[in-house]
Amino acid sequence: MYTLARQLLFKLSPETSHELTIDLLGAGGRLGLNGLLCKAPASLPVKVMGLEFANPVGLAAGLDKNGDAIDGFAQLGFGFVEIGTVTPRPQPGNPKPRLFRLPEAEAIINRMGFNNLGVDHLLGRVQAAKYKGVLGINIGKNFDTPVERAVDDYLLCLDKVYAHASYVTVNVSSPNTPGLRSLQFGDSLKQLLEALRLRQEDLTREHGKRVPLAIKIAPDMSDEETVEVARALVEAGMDAVIATNTTLSREGVQGLEFGDEAGGLSGAPVRDKSTHIVKVLAAELAGRLPIIAVGGITEGKHAGEKIAAGASLVQIYSGFIYKGPALIREAVDAIAGLPRKG
Repeated sequence: MYTLARQLLFKLSPETSHELTIDLLGAGGRLGLNGLLCKAPASLPVKVMGLEFANPVGLAAGLDKNGDAIDGFAQLGFGFVEIGTVTPRPQPGNPKPRLFRLPEAEAIINRMGFNNLGVDHLLGRVQAAKYKGVLGINIGKNFDTPVERAVDDYLLCLDKVYAHASYVTVNVSSPNTPGLRSLQFGDSLKQLLEALRLRQEDLTREHGKRVPLAIKIAPDMSDEETVEVARALVEAGMDAVIATNTTLSREGVQGLEFGDEAGGLSGAPVRDKSTHIVKVLAAELAGRLPIIAVGGITEGKHAGEKIAAGASLVQIYSGFIYKGPALIREAVDAIAGLPRKG
């Protein structure tokens, strides 16, 4: 069924088919029909960040930026759903076209630029959803907020989403917002993390619950830079790291149509880079901080590879576009078949 649907959707422009898919999944979710689209994955509960996940395979941020299809995605069998990236104010994102399929490589290039309807719209959608599972909300800064004041945007979003999120992801690694990735390094990172931790403590007291904070990083760092980031996250008391966002590399798509478009590359070509970052993080963190792995999972066995590399959870995005909801069950099955750790 999904093969036929994909053939039809791929006849449309990438962004049009994306919007149509969100609309259809959202409608199906409201009617409770999406569970009929695929066989449910096996039960594989796991506890990470103090949260109980139905299974370790989640939806990565970016597919449902505004939270318009939370119930729809959940009914497909995801163990958790992450929505966003959301910014304090609505913004249109970068000029179109800004989303490109590279089917020969099972890849996508995007330069969306955090297009979203703003945090208040997203919260309305969250409150309207019936989903009671683990919900991550991914936050970012507006494009016109100077990098030096980025912390203000992150704190504003954190204040607003805190009571409604199971965990909050801080996106400092999108390549499509100028200057954003500079927040991953040195004093900029430490100052941001310290501000987030202090605000998390205040909000914990205010709401009577502690909502974990995860930091999403890029795949384009050296091993040394990755180790430095890992140490900074531990020192700042963060709760998880998500590895990784899209890459600026064009390895694996050279010579393909749209392969030289600007933006972040996701899908199969980023798989090895992402898994390598997971391995470096796992070696440095030694279990002190859980890793959520995302990047290039287009078959179930790739999810198993991420877990074997040291991740506790995985997320899928581009693989879902190319393979459909059956990939969720394949990934859960592959993880279930791994030897038990310890």
